[in-house]
Amino acid sequence: MTNTRPIRTRFAPSPTGDLHLGSVRTALFSWLYAKAHGGTFVLRIEDTDVERSTQASVDNILEGMSWLGLDYDEGPFYQMQRMDHYQTVLNELLDKNLAYRCDCTPERLTDLREKARESGDKPRYDGHCQHRNLSKDHSLPTVIRFRNPTDGDVSFTDSVRGPITVKNEELDDLIIARSDGTPTYNFTVVIDDRDMEISHVIRGDDHINNTPRQINLFQALGATPPIYAHVPMILGKDGKRLSKRHAATNVLSYRDAGYLPEALLNDLARLGWSHGDQEIFSRDELIQLFSLDTINKAGAVFNEEKLDWFNQHYLQTLPAKNLAPLLEEQLNALLISTDKGPALEDVLKAQASRCKTLKEMAEKSKYFYDDSLSFDEEAVKKHLTSAVFPAFTDLCLSLKDLSPWTPETIKQALKTCAGTHSLSFGKLAQPLRVALSGNTISPSIDLTIQLIGRERCIKRLQNTVSN
Repeated sequence: MTNTRPIRTRFAPSPTGDLHLGSVRTALFSWLYAKAHGGTFVLRIEDTDVERSTQASVDNILEGMSWLGLDYDEGPFYQMQRMDHYQTVLNELLDKNLAYRCDCTPERLTDLREKARESGDKPRYDGHCQHRNLSKDHSLPTVIRFRNPTDGDVSFTDSVRGPITVKNEELDDLIIARSDGTPTYNFTVVIDDRDMEISHVIRGDDHINNTPRQINLFQALGATPPIYAHVPMILGKDGKRLSKRHAATNVLSYRDAGYLPEALLNDLARLGWSHGDQEIFSRDELIQLFSLDTINKAGAVFNEEKLDWFNQHYLQTLPAKNLAPLLEEQLNALLISTDKGPALEDVLKAQASRCKTLKEMAEKSKYFYDDSLSFDEEAVKKHLTSAVFPAFTDLCLSLKDLSPWTPETIKQALKTCAGTHSLSFGKLAQPLRVALSGNTISPSIDLTIQLIGRERCIKRLQNTVSN
């Protein structure tokens, strides 16, 4: 099957829960394919499940897409706003005898399925109501079924899985409208893809069984089906489909945990797609290199340690000025004000190689801004002994008039102080870390002192000696 139409892809989530990683990867692949070919990326909200769809979920989808920078060219379109149109198409199919009403009860359908299983056959509707010509005013509730072809087969070339053929005799007459009149997923998705002139449908391979049915419906409507690409599921480390047992289910949880959109998109792009051995891709590189025929057929395992690796890379390579507002948000979430203290860009440069996420960085950088230190008791017991207090007192005098206030001059002052008190540099540095930050982990001690600032350092050292 070829497609010479303008490239138009779509992301069509159902707002019945949070935007999760599998959906985001589908959105990313659809976005990349459209961008790579100068096409159009459409966002469609499939909200026909009225009982489960919520505005909160819609907001979550829109906010998640915005955070990730997956900008859509058209939309968002909402299926619930197209109900009148769906009804018009349903009536057309009924008028053309391409669909029919069915009043088979749930009990009868259950009995059909049980008998099929007992005989080893594939459960399918037996066409009982095909020729009964039931009307809209029938006494019993009726669904509407699509009249699927009874002979021949459906063949299409999946851009990931290759040629696929399904015999029509294996497909039953699909329900396209429920008894309350609301259209079903398999119907609305075809009408929307037709009307929106979608050229390529990129979606999870859990939808692959729907594709032959949808292609038959396209053809009944006299429309050209899109090209399909069914991508494999994302798996957890146990090889099972990714769920909340393995990772956060809400993509915005990763934002709140201090991950960068660049890292998450890079990680998701590498789940099921590759370009040689390259690991790091800029957004422009992804657009330039992405293609459907390089998507793997097998499921890919999501590994948060790998995401941490990507995130730390971007913490170290993205401009600190771009990340500073994000670090400030994380510090503010910890009720830490950054009004008094070092420049956030300087903290970022000092901590980027030491932290995997912005949240971790904020937690490890509180002492630069907040004097209410939380002390590691073991570190205090080991390092803050009376033997170092005379050195602390002398160091306060040295730091008071030190100029310029730079890591280089601070380091020289520390060396002089250590020599005066017959201490190795390390024997002075570790107690200083504990006194100034509460624990033994920080950037180099000279840089730590510079960032904390002259007045804060002297005050903290004096408090240590007096207490």
